Amino acid sequence: MLNAGKLVGRTIFISGAGRGIGKAIALKCARDGANVVIADKTAEPHPKLPGTIYTAAEEIEAAGGKCLPCLVDIRFEDQVQSAVEQAVKKFGGIDVLVNNASAIFFIGTLETPMKRYDLMHDINVRGTYLVSQKCLPYLKTGTNPHILNISPPLNMQAKWFKGHVAYTMAKYCMSMCVLGMAEEFKPDRIAVNALWSLTAIYTAATHLFMGPDSIGQCRKTTIMADAAYAMVTRDSSSYTGNFTTDEDVLREEGVQDFDQYACVPGHPLLPNLFLNITPEELNKGLPQVGETRASQAPTGGPAETFEAINATLTEDILETVKVVFQFNLTGAEVGTWHLDLKNAPGGGGQGEPANKADVLMTMDSGDFVKMFAGEIHPYMAFMSGNLEVKGDLAMAIKLEKLMVQMAAKSK
Repeated sequence: MLNAGKLVGRTIFISGAGRGIGKAIALKCARDGANVVIADKTAEPHPKLPGTIYTAAEEIEAAGGKCLPCLVDIRFEDQVQSAVEQAVKKFGGIDVLVNNASAIFFIGTLETPMKRYDLMHDINVRGTYLVSQKCLPYLKTGTNPHILNISPPLNMQAKWFKGHVAYTMAKYCMSMCVLGMAEEFKPDRIAVNALWSLTAIYTAATHLFMGPDSIGQCRKTTIMADAAYAMVTRDSSSYTGNFTTDEDVLREEGVQDFDQYACVPGHPLLPNLFLNITPEELNKGLPQVGETRASQAPTGGPAETFEAINATLTEDILETVKVVFQFNLTGAEVGTWHLDLKNAPGGGGQGEPANKADVLMTMDSGDFVKMFAGEIHPYMAFMSGNLEVKGDLAMAIKLEKLMVQMAAKSK
């Protein structure tokens, strides 16, 4: 989607714009000649997450915008107040606020430390509310003023809470800000909307959380940037209180080619959380991942799946995964199985592991077979409540390395 110059000279305040989706939105606005305020706490590069507010500022100015990088932890009122005052002093006001900063911790209630609960609510809920509150006095006098929260529709189905109650609560509170503030500030013609991606988006954080092999199932951050641009350039007096997805927004703008946003054009995509769309519905007309190897995928029950798993194990898998799994299977074939990918020679079978499990997974036996056959993505199984995980989720995600190896071997 081409820039139309609608944001030239206007000031865009974005939380969490040092990298990822926030930075992509900042760059999109900069190409219009906008003033961009980065409110982010990343002053030093992370060993696994590249980029700081200063490197982002250089990119924004190279793209044609003006930038004010502000070192801000949005949990603290004085830091937010200072950043807002600096923005107004430098650029004369604030026209658009994008609440992008967010903390993520996908784990069950019993496994969630309260410091993690507090972090998510301090950033996602309190931070969004606080930054909005401090920007609103200036938005009231802004040009076509907008608040855009990167948050999901309020889908109250239990499956979107199960297994990660704390995260869903925190993320939905960002959306509740949209619901309330859109109505509260309608007389001031300040638009307040929520934008969510239809699919998984590939960022450095996605790379860490889902692994590098997830790139084919994701879209680029540019789709969110284009959708955000379209939303904040619409008439604020009439376009408010909306909960929408990037694809829906861009279709309304006349975009038809969505392969331009795919990390791997033609590859089946992974639906995002909190949306009632299945992978099959999303990828209608595309070959599903499991179809390309269906004839060679594990067949039968868990026993046959473990035979295929054991035949796939390599020293490389043991060296990189280093996790002991226990699977409690329900459904047609109830039973306990284990998979040791930590201790040589590795392998799995029926019963509990000889060494204590690092990760305990509970799921239907049929879904277990489908997951290792590539017909169900473990991430979607977990997020939709069909896979329960106890233990370190980062360790659980390492299981996908084995699944990728099995897929490659079956081709």
